[in-house]
Formats: sequence, C-alpha cells, structure tokens
Amino acid sequence: MMNTMKKGLGLLMPLFLMACSQQATISKDTLKDKIAGGWAGKMIGVSYGLPTEFRALGKMYEDSIPWTPVRVKDALWEDDLYVQLTLMDVMDKHGMQAEQKKYQEALATAGFRLWHANVQTRKNYFDSIFPPQSGQPEFNLHADDIDFQIEADYIGFMCPGMPQTANKMADYMGHIMNYGDGVYGGAFVASLYSEAYLQNDIRSVIEKALLSLPAESGYRRIIEDVIAFHQENPDDWTKCWQMLEDKWARANICNPGTKYNIDAKLNGAYIVIGLLYGEGDINKTLEISTRCGQDSDCNPSNALAVLGIIKGFSAFPQEYREAIEKIGDKPFVHTNYSFNKAVERTADYAEKIIVENGGKVTEDSYSIVLQEPVALPMEDAFPNLVYSKRAAIVDADKDSCWTLKGNWQDAENGYVKYSEQAGDEIMFTFEGTGASIEGWWVKNGGKADVYVDGIFKRTIDCFYYYAKQEHRNINIFHILNLEEGKHTINIVVKGEKREESEGCAIGVRGAIVFKNGTKSYDAI
Repeated sequence: MMNTMKKGLGLLMPLFLMACSQQATISKDTLKDKIAGGWAGKMIGVSYGLPTEFRALGKMYEDSIPWTPVRVKDALWEDDLYVQLTLMDVMDKHGMQAEQKKYQEALATAGFRLWHANVQTRKNYFDSIFPPQSGQPEFNLHADDIDFQIEADYIGFMCPGMPQTANKMADYMGHIMNYGDGVYGGAFVASLYSEAYLQNDIRSVIEKALLSLPAESGYRRIIEDVIAFHQENPDDWTKCWQMLEDKWARANICNPGTKYNIDAKLNGAYIVIGLLYGEGDINKTLEISTRCGQDSDCNPSNALAVLGIIKGFSAFPQEYREAIEKIGDKPFVHTNYSFNKAVERTADYAEKIIVENGGKVTEDSYSIVLQEPVALPMEDAFPNLVYSKRAAIVDADKDSCWTLKGNWQDAENGYVKYSEQAGDEIMFTFEGTGASIEGWWVKNGGKADVYVDGIFKRTIDCFYYYAKQEHRNINIFHILNLEEGKHTINIVVKGEKREESEGCAIGVRGAIVFKNGTKSYDAI
C-alpha cells in the first residue's frame, strides 16, 4: 500500500528525481487563452451530455441530442464544476500546502449532495476516517469510481508541460476519495491537459499522458486497448466501442451484475474514443464521447477540455464563445467562482507552479522547464475480485443465507428490513471471499456492531443527512480479502445513535457477494 504524504503538496520538492533540461516558451496571453479553453470545454461538454447521463447503459446513445450553445448555462449547476472548484478554494484559503484532511473537510461540510466515492469520503470524515484511509478500498468500496477523474481538471490546467508535478498533485488529492484506478483516472486526465499545452497531435497527447500511469494498471491497459482498437477500425468508432464493451464492461465493483458502470476506466476509455475518432473536431468529439453512454456528461466534458487546452478559447466557434462570455461572471452554484474567476485563479497558480519548478516569468511570457512523465506507483484496489451474486433481503423467508432475530419490520414494500431495537440481529451467510451489505444511510439512522465469522469487526453508524440527502440503497458495510469459503456477517442493532440523528434505525436491503477469479479483461 502506498504511503501517501500527509503534510501538503510540497511543490517546491520534486516528486521524481529526474532532471529535465528542455524548456518551452509560451506567451501569457496564449497560456490564459488555453486555460480559458479548458474551463470552457468542461462547461460545454457537461451541458451537452447532461440530457443523456446514464440513459444509455451497456449500449450506445442513439436518440437526438437537442443542445444549443445557450444551454451552456446549465454547467453553472453541475458537480463536474462546483466540486473541483470547492477543492481549488481550499488552495485559496489554506495555500498549496494544505493538508489532505482540509480538502476532505471541505467536501464533507459543503452544502451540496454527493455520490459514490465522494459521498463515502464525506461519510468517512464524520466517522473519523481521514485521508488517505478515506479513499482506500477497506473503507471505500467506490475506490475505482469516476469521482476524482471528473474533479482533477484544475490540476492539469495548472501544470503546463509539467506532468510530474501534475502527477504529484493528483496522487495527493486523489487518495482523499479514491485509490488505484480511481486515482489513475484523475492523474490521466490531468496529464492529458499538461501534455496538451505542448502539442496538437491528439494521439501523441494520449500516449504521452499514459506514461504517467503504471504499465500494469487496468486503467493504462484499457486506454492502450482503445488505441489498438482505433488502429484496427479507424473509421468506425462503434466497433471500437463494442470491443471495449465485450472486454471491460463487466469489471465493475461498485455496482456489479448490472449494466450501470461508473468505473473510472471504462468512462475514461470513452473520453479517449471521443478524442481519437473526433479527430480534433469540437462537435464530432462532443457527439462521439457522449454517445458512448454511461456517465455521458462527464466524459464529453473531459474530452472537450483537452481540445480546449490544445486549441484555446479563441478557437471555439463564435456562438460557443459568446454563450460562455454571457455568463462569464455568474458564479457556479455552491462556490464563489465564476468562469472568469476560475480562469484568473488557475493562471495565477500556473505561474506559481512554473516558477517553483525552475521556470521563469518575463513581462509577457513564461519559460517552462519541461518534465518527462514518470509513472505513479502501482496500486490495485480489488485484485482478483469478481462479482459472484446478489442476495435480496426480500427473499429472506425462502433464502437460507439470511437469518433474522428479533422484531425486524418491513419497509419499501418488503424490499428492506429495519429495526431500532437493541439486540435485533441479521446474519448473512455466503460462499466467497467478500461481501457488501446494502442498506440505509438515513436521518434516523443508528449504530450497529458488525461481526465477521464471529469476530467483532467494527461499529457502523447509519446516520446520514448532510445537504438534506439520504441514501437508501448504499453499501453500509463490506469485507474483502477473506479466504475462499463459507463466511458469516452478523449485524447487531445497538439501539444507539449520534446526537443529531432522529432515531436508531438500521435498514438492510440485501448483499453483494464477491469471489476470487479472473477479471473479464484478463480472460479475453
């Protein structure tokens, strides 16, 4: 397990002891234009794909996409923007040396709703599980999810031609909510931007950015597959998409056994499909990356941001520029940032990072000491772990894997069993190497003790009502890396709660069972 630093980014201290003698000069106006292009690309892409988000699961999106540039205003309410701007605000308030816990605290106490790896890191904060543990698979079953991938843009925007520095920042920030491929997703997109400042050949940008990831990682391997499939079918992106679907779509720990896929790898591959087959054309890149499906607002947002860095804001179609400029001073919800302020602050940080890494500033230009990409250390959140089956609590009366003791009540038409009575117990028996118990995080949630194979594991707290949000189908406990065989998980209601909770309820919906096996992408 990697020992992630805990005392800030330390940008004055190089992550990798590799000297780079090459330099590049870029005018201040050009740098700012490219930064504006990156932020504009995020806004255009996320607003374009918004109506299609998760409407094409395991298939391509084939309906019309009724978007016009005026819809870019929708980006002001999108988490792709306001979450990462919340993280950048921590840098503004506490400096670039801010501790990881400060970033976690900002997410935990923000007034917006969260999901997947981000919501788990929020819950972990209030359960006193802090970075880097907050993103590790032991405490976050969403470690491979897309969260950091859609929040790392500002890192790459700040690091023109400096992929090592971008990687250091991504490594530090990504472990707040992710691990392994989930971190690599953010590192990859940040490196795409860092490299996009230097060249306009899209494939070269992608191949150079890949060098920031370990060769054996699933993330790097899926992007290499996209490149290879594109070579085989350079004129038909749908064939590339199908080959990826066949090989990679089932490798999903967050929500296995369904067509829904929030994994960073697969969605990252859709970014690259859009870039390669879009061939530098803004509208073509938007459409292809969106029609790949799944998280189809985030993926075109990343893809178009890459083109925004390559081309600059000034190269966008006039109607796109005018739509952005019209709302340029309007704040993104939950933040004090507007598009114009985000561009200004990013440019300020870019100048600071350029200087701290040996570059120079003149009256009208920057001299950047270029860095060669170096791969992050290898991490695998879920090695050899594959989906086995689901077991619903609604079937408890006829499924011997569930044993209930006490006065458990039915909720949600029998799909959930819940209790507030101390001593009431649910036992789940399974064959495999791990399991996730799914249930409630709610405003009247209480505490329960969890035992695995008769041994006390930990106390869970099912209270959740932050930003007035509850989760009624979420992982409330999981255990992995058990010996292959028969195991039991016992959940015992304590009848206790934290002060702010309205009750002591423990709700259980079902379980997901995992086993050791060959990943789908290793079997082909």
